[in-house]
Amino acid sequence: MSACLEDLDTRTPRGMDAAQLAQVTDFNWICQHLNVLITGPTGVGKSYVAAALAHAACRADFAVRCFRLPRLVEELARYGTMRKRSALLRQLAKADLLVLDDFGLAPLADETVRDLLEILDDRYDRRSTLITSQLPVDQWHAYLGDRTVADAMLDRLVLNSYRLVLKGESMRRHKSLAATPTSPSRPKGR
Repeated sequence: MSACLEDLDTRTPRGMDAAQLAQVTDFNWICQHLNVLITGPTGVGKSYVAAALAHAACRADFAVRCFRLPRLVEELARYGTMRKRSALLRQLAKADLLVLDDFGLAPLADETVRDLLEILDDRYDRRSTLITSQLPVDQWHAYLGDRTVADAMLDRLVLNSYRLVLKGESMRRHKSLAATPTSPSRPKGR
């Protein structure tokens, strides 16, 4: 996805105020090793905002890694079969910003939840993580399942984070309706 902050539509009401946007676009949160959690319904622009922030962070010389969560799960499995899982975990630990898009879309295996805990533990208080999710943060605990692991993971992630809760209608739907041509008028009978 090609996204940049300069193209971010701030006119469409999505529940994101200028002060919140300013907090996450100045990147002090990356320097302070804080996190950003972006939640909201389908199509409101969570992934776009995350991609725009990641792109701007790259332009500001931060090392950034981005994954849709299902792809990260695939990468963890692939590196695991090559017996290089720890190499991937070290790479993820080094990135100044790790973006995990689409958290909570599908159930996670216990091993994946433990891998996510390892990733977040390696990054806690050393690096920043940005997560997008359709699930509200208060539902993440139930989504993760194992109470002990969920407590540990959310303790490392949620307590030191900025939260953007986006609202509104799907931007895709809005864009689709705007792009739909009107039907041509029929000529009146001859």
